[in-house]
Amino acid sequence: MKNRKVAYVVMTLALAVAVFAAWLLLLPAVNPQDPLFWIFAVGTLFVWGLLASVIEGKSGGRRREDYKPAGVAMACGAGIAAVGILIALASSVVFHAKTYAGIMQVEEKEAIVDDLPSAQTTSSIALMDTDSAAKLGDRKIGSLAEVVSQYDVSGDYSQIAYRDEPLKVSALEYAGIIKYFRNRGAGIPGYITVSPSKMDADYVELDEGMRYVPSAYFLEDLYRHVRLAYPTALLDGYSFELDEDGNPYYTFPVYENRIFLFGGRDVKGVIAVDPVSGDMDYYDAGDVPNWIDRVYDGDLLCDQYNWNGLYSGGFFNSLFSQTGCRRITELSDGESDDGDEADSNNGVDYGYVVKGNDVWVFTGVTSLNSDQSNIGFILMNERTKECNFYPIAGADEQSAMNAAEGELQQYGYRASFPSLINVDGVPTYIMVLKDASGLVKQYAAVNVEQYNIVATADTQAECINRYNELLGKGALVDDSGQGNEETVEQENLTPVTVTIAKMEYVAVDGNTWVYILGADQQIYKTQFGKGANEQIMRCNVGDTLQISVNAEGVFDLPEDTADEGAA
Repeated sequence: MKNRKVAYVVMTLALAVAVFAAWLLLLPAVNPQDPLFWIFAVGTLFVWGLLASVIEGKSGGRRREDYKPAGVAMACGAGIAAVGILIALASSVVFHAKTYAGIMQVEEKEAIVDDLPSAQTTSSIALMDTDSAAKLGDRKIGSLAEVVSQYDVSGDYSQIAYRDEPLKVSALEYAGIIKYFRNRGAGIPGYITVSPSKMDADYVELDEGMRYVPSAYFLEDLYRHVRLAYPTALLDGYSFELDEDGNPYYTFPVYENRIFLFGGRDVKGVIAVDPVSGDMDYYDAGDVPNWIDRVYDGDLLCDQYNWNGLYSGGFFNSLFSQTGCRRITELSDGESDDGDEADSNNGVDYGYVVKGNDVWVFTGVTSLNSDQSNIGFILMNERTKECNFYPIAGADEQSAMNAAEGELQQYGYRASFPSLINVDGVPTYIMVLKDASGLVKQYAAVNVEQYNIVATADTQAECINRYNELLGKGALVDDSGQGNEETVEQENLTPVTVTIAKMEYVAVDGNTWVYILGADQQIYKTQFGKGANEQIMRCNVGDTLQISVNAEGVFDLPEDTADEGAA
């Protein structure tokens, strides 16, 4: 009897040590909202029960009562597992559809161009995908002989807003465990910045190396360092960011499940880690400093918007009548070039827009019976979770990518996921086209509402200018990316009085143009349906018009034409 008690004590202590070691390896949250915590609890009880059965067998146990402790432990494990499954079912959207829908508040706005970066300030366009950024970063670090032999560039590029401009940043990492032991005293010496607008990379060397990083081992492993300080926090991913002075930080969103134990994931705060000193600060979600850009990552924002769009009318409405249901546009498998977002969120992809010092996620919205078109767009703030919906019908992102690729199909270029910009008041997709090796070869601009209007060029400024000319306007930006004031102010328009001798409607690249032959035998043209130009339908042969004409003979009708009619 005494030997049996000793065996139980030794077995329990050994199991406790093994469970703690497994916890240090897998690092689940000590929190009932973490499913891995339940798995640990159930697994521990089952293993204890099995070991107890072994002890009883070796001790010569014959009666059922001898195996009662093992049976109780296994029964408890089975009971906890059953309760966990029931709680998971009770947390599902089937029973809480409208609560899921209310986790994100969506505001509907009208003019999306007011909230988009202007083509005249190309430095604010976050155009580069992670794959292209990684290639530029690897090329930059490859030129630094004293660094490249010991370190690699981490593939965990973060999209941030740094001094009001988009920037992709990534820390270096140890090139294996041997390099870690050789260099752990000095730490990680710096990080890489990549400008999506300038298409170049820089290496920033730190005065003191970063010790607490994802590529470190043991207690210097970043995730383990944070977990030991915050054992109950629900953590899922991190972001590498810079403060206003360029100092590096790793930020960890801290989650909570707002519906029962396992449903309705949301962010309640952020842990900011100084990787040099290891110091950590916790901020509530509403109190994070402005330099922290990612509180809500793009995948979570997309999930929450889909909950709002699908379940505001209830769960069964989303299955049957589908009244008012909408969701984020999904890309076909393998179509996205920015693998992080697409692979992690079931084919949903998104781009970034930098406004001021905030990063906004943008993506198209479609109805459930989508036919490759959007019913609008959303912009979602990664720091505040503000979400704006803009109803504007047009091509979805995949159609725009296909249109850009088709323009240069002889080269076999692949389009990256586009960004969305304002080109002189016209919402426009802009993207890069890459060759098989991932190098950027061309830029493409595609009209959102009429995706057969496509312009391509070797530089971003030239692409925007060609696109603007397709819209019947002049150049918008010069080679430096600055606005062309002559075009913006439209100083080259000449007022003309013309008497209509002949008028015809002609389809050009999917658009309707109105051609007028004047009594002076001059030919004038205008795009039908643009601005006041649809009022041309009021005019007939013999009428006299007051118009403003550019050097190419393209004219606009004055806004008061609708009231005055033809002269």
